[in-house]
Amino acid sequence: MADKAKEDIRLAERLSREEYFESETFSGEDLQGANLGDKEFYRCVFENCQFHESLWKGVAMEACAFRGCNVTRAQVANAKFRDVRFENSKLMGIDWSDVSSNPDLHFEDCGLSYCSFVGLNLRKLKFLRCVVREANFFDSDLTDSEFDGSDFGGSNFHGCNLNRADFSGASGVFLDPARNTLKDTRVPLESAIDLARTLGMLVVGYHDDVKKRVGRKDRGARQ
Repeated sequence: MADKAKEDIRLAERLSREEYFESETFSGEDLQGANLGDKEFYRCVFENCQFHESLWKGVAMEACAFRGCNVTRAQVANAKFRDVRFENSKLMGIDWSDVSSNPDLHFEDCGLSYCSFVGLNLRKLKFLRCVVREANFFDSDLTDSEFDGSDFGGSNFHGCNLNRADFSGASGVFLDPARNTLKDTRVPLESAIDLARTLGMLVVGYHDDVKKRVGRKDRGARQ
């Protein structure tokens, strides 16, 4: 424990002193609340690190990977992301709206509930097998993005371009065509059925069967 504490202190000193980090691996580091502002990280790997409520203002990351990290409620204003991957990590409650333009991000098996993505160019973004509940996607370009296997329960999409976006295998997805641009957008069956219901339609084999069964019961009761 003492050795680990010394390592954390040395890393904290490096982060306060140095501006550029290349091809380094950070493992098991406690950087909760740390200030990474205006640092540059190139080809770095972060494994099982704690970044809870850390400050990333103006940070630049390229070709970096985060595995098993906790980045919950980090502040990422003006951060630059190029080819940055998050795997098996927690990123809840982050407002991504003020990151630098055209972020290149990939999320796999991550928790991103309560996040906000507003006014962003997120073309070809990947959310694979993630939990993205109660999140907001407003006025963003999500063309050609992939959301396969993710849970979007309670999340809102408004003013987004979702052309050719793929929600195959996703759950909790509701996309209002009156509020979003949709063309060749792939959605799971349950989403299509929910949309049909909101538009006043009954899908054969689903809604109308329920209505008919109820009707038969009512007639039987009257007899």
